[in-house]
Amino acid sequence: MTQLFNLLQPSQNFRISVSEIAKFLNIPEQLIVRIECWQYVLFVHRCDVGGQFISYRKLQQWLLATARQIQKCSTLLELLNFLVEIREDCQKHEKQYSAKHHQFLSHIWFQHWESLCSEQNSLTPDSWLLAPNS
Repeated sequence: MTQLFNLLQPSQNFRISVSEIAKFLNIPEQLIVRIECWQYVLFVHRCDVGGQFISYRKLQQWLLATARQIQKCSTLLELLNFLVEIREDCQKHEKQYSAKHHQFLSHIWFQHWESLCSEQNSLTPDSWLLAPNS
């Protein structure tokens, strides 16, 4: 698994509802018997077709969790390193990311980049000396 996947740990941290999966699959909730959160994928038991696997990466919760991690980065270096992790995950699992995913994550990343840049530009040399080491 990728570093991003290990960081987000979706099987442990995501709370996935039947209504969310029904909306994602574009089916009525009544067709879903139950949802199993496996380590790497969801398994959806359905009345109509048996079962179906869904990648965590395709869910909105994946994007939101990734966006939260972007916003937790407190330095430009940390943010750049996290971008590498996102990029590696996207390249390894490219079929699970849509153009909308890339657009959303890019937007959040660049917003945070600009925010951190403006914070650093507002620092005076005196405040650099007082800043704790990262």
